[in-house]
Amino acid sequence: GGVRDAMRGQGLRRIAPSMRRRTAGTRVAASCAPVGGSALTRTGNAAAGRMRTRMGAASRGRSVAMASGSNGNLEALIFDCDGVILLSEELHRTAYNKAFAEFGIEIEEGEQLVWTVPIYDLLQNTVGGGKPKMRWYFNKHGWPHQKRDGRPPPESQEDREALVDSLQDFKIEAYKDLIANMAETRPGVLRLMKEAREAGILVSVASASAKPSVIFCLNNLLGEEQFGLLDCFLAGSDVTNLKPDPEIYLTAADMLKVDPSKCVVIEDSMVGLNAALGAKMDCVVTYH
Repeated sequence: GGVRDAMRGQGLRRIAPSMRRRTAGTRVAASCAPVGGSALTRTGNAAAGRMRTRMGAASRGRSVAMASGSNGNLEALIFDCDGVILLSEELHRTAYNKAFAEFGIEIEEGEQLVWTVPIYDLLQNTVGGGKPKMRWYFNKHGWPHQKRDGRPPPESQEDREALVDSLQDFKIEAYKDLIANMAETRPGVLRLMKEAREAGILVSVASASAKPSVIFCLNNLLGEEQFGLLDCFLAGSDVTNLKPDPEIYLTAADMLKVDPSKCVVIEDSMVGLNAALGAKMDCVVTYH
């Protein structure tokens, strides 16, 4: 009861696989509470190892939550990257819009495509990965003209894939530039990783984003030494099926040689939550 109350008080919600039916089809905001700038924690299974997490404590000067239990169940902590290690959604959205502007992308002729905040929020909670987001959007709203080269909407699958590839390549470079100049690690992330390792818990990152973006991001935000200490690192190109499919989390558990039931995922989106629950892992959702 005390742990549950502490989590609620700090705007955190632990979601177990058994809650899948109750969370399916709802928005993330309905399945978790606001984190208010900061904090992530893990409450245990009945036998979670004694663990204290204080994300955001550095900025507030106090411990935000404590989760404890008997020794033994929690063996691996798996972080998503975007929205968890850093607040990156706006950076991604800006990078996509830079790519659309560079290529003169227009769905309605004469109107440059811009992904607004509500549009990107919908995409984040519907489709995992950058290229799938564009494919989903273009399939739904129409494939675009390219004003820059005067090209009509691509009709063949090959031409459509070529366009998505070109946009994604430009977007990755734009995103890396934004990361290098603007991004910061969320308060408490490095401390949580450090305390988990000290408790004998494996620490890994599993992101649906493009591998060059994730590597650049983690090197810049965690530093090369901390990045090198990760027990496992997976990006979207390492699996066939992206979130909400559970493949990336099941692959991480396999690489870590840990039973999925002994893993806890930290996520920020409905897509990620469904991937974690599909892998039969407990999931802590942080909303921002």
